Amino acid sequence: MAKEARKLKRAADKRDDDGKRGKKSSINEPMKPRPVDVPDPLKGDAFKTLLKRLSLPLIAVWLIGAFASSFTHSTTGKALAIGLPALATLLLFGVVFWAVQQAKKARSVAGILNKVETAEDRKAALAELDASFKKKDPAAIFARAQLELQEDPKKALVTLEQIDLGKVQATVADEARTQRAMIHLLMGDVGDARPLADGIDLSRHQDPRSRAMMTAVIGEAWARSGQARKALDTLELIDPEDAEYEQLRPQLYRALAYAYAHTSDMKGMKRCVRRLADIDLRLLGGFLAKRAHPLLQKEAKQTLEKSGQLPRKMVVQRGL
Repeated sequence: MAKEARKLKRAADKRDDDGKRGKKSSINEPMKPRPVDVPDPLKGDAFKTLLKRLSLPLIAVWLIGAFASSFTHSTTGKALAIGLPALATLLLFGVVFWAVQQAKKARSVAGILNKVETAEDRKAALAELDASFKKKDPAAIFARAQLELQEDPKKALVTLEQIDLGKVQATVADEARTQRAMIHLLMGDVGDARPLADGIDLSRHQDPRSRAMMTAVIGEAWARSGQARKALDTLELIDPEDAEYEQLRPQLYRALAYAYAHTSDMKGMKRCVRRLADIDLRLLGGFLAKRAHPLLQKEAKQTLEKSGQLPRKMVVQRGL
């Protein structure tokens, strides 16, 4: 009986050791990029909403033109009454055509990024982006930076800086500020991230996911630069567990963790760290950096030690 018991114990110990080795190896594996969810103006009700917003003023212009045309006998007056609505119609078609082109471009970029799983895939995707898009195309720049971020954040930052914030649309400029600020925060350069975050205007963005991503970046920048309470009030307007924000949960919980840490809310901070650990333990690695909040460093380290990802310090008792 004793012999059988020893065999069972050795087998159980072996299973435990194998499990621990599996866990420890996972922390060193690179995180695969998450599937990209690019806002598509032709998806769902977004395109219908766009047409509704554009068509209602257009109908009003045509009604006014028709009314004015019926009361004038001047050839010039009739031409203006019909010509102005016609010009507005052409402008409408131009806007719709632009939206369609943007949607196609978004789908194309998303299709390229969603195929990326390995380093070789990243190289192939970068080559495809170079071949399919112009170098100054914002969509291609964002995609290229996302791929470069997997290996070299500084290189991704240089790529994003190619977008001239003063020459592109305000919404595109905000997206560039968001991505650049996020990279600065990941590298611990809060001083560089803060002015970029302050330049983002959330009121310009209606897509919930875009607003949530920008809110996470703004919130973390504020929390780490002296406005933690303001950051927390802003971040708590968004529920990270909402199904719509599934892909953004890591960014939202990271920002919340910093906001709670800088307001000394230990309960809230620990809850966010545990949630990040549930999503992927590798997400806690950023809290181990020297520039992270000390409370977050300690909590992340303890969480990783309990999971078996970090070896506990050996305590050696010295003889008296």
